[in-house]
Amino acid sequence: MKLTKFGHACWRVEKNGSTLVIDPGSFSGSGLLDGARAVLITHEHFDHLDLKVLQAASPDVEIWTCQAVADQLVDVPAKIHVVRDGDTFDTAGFSVRTIGEWHALVHPDVAIIQNVGFFIDEEVFYPGDALTPPGVDVPTLLVPSNAPWMRGWEMIEYLRAVRPARAYSTHDGLVNEYGQLLIDNWLTKEADHQNADIRRIPVGDSVEI
Repeated sequence: MKLTKFGHACWRVEKNGSTLVIDPGSFSGSGLLDGARAVLITHEHFDHLDLKVLQAASPDVEIWTCQAVADQLVDVPAKIHVVRDGDTFDTAGFSVRTIGEWHALVHPDVAIIQNVGFFIDEEVFYPGDALTPPGVDVPTLLVPSNAPWMRGWEMIEYLRAVRPARAYSTHDGLVNEYGQLLIDNWLTKEADHQNADIRRIPVGDSVEI
């Protein structure tokens, strides 16, 4: 399986000539859905959901997401599927389990929205904007590393709770080069602490797992 990091919180997952894309948002770049057969969307925030990108998708593309996002996709030609915590499905040659229901608290005056995480092929877990306990062994974790809804030490606590063999930084498009150095430093220390492959993948780079 090949993982490619796009901008901010978007990932391309490839296996056996098939491709799915996770959270193609407004900070993610261009060509996000090129060759993709399926799209997974965790929640409705614009940095994870770019309607213009999805409106240009092929009608053959399958989109799997929560109800709140599906309600916004009325003008999207793709095949829309609604999922919630505990569902399982197959798409584009991948088996997917959904984990989690809610976005992390952002602000006391902002309502908590739906957020569903995706566990792909019992290998890669992408929690979206939440630090949801997966409740299962996770070989590869896409771990949020910067957000208005989290503190740095929460990333470390989450890594230590999940204890993946591999973890790669996501939701990191809001930091400048100094913030990236800080994230890299923390992830390197945690990689040494857990004796695991924990790091930030630069935008455009890939990793084989």
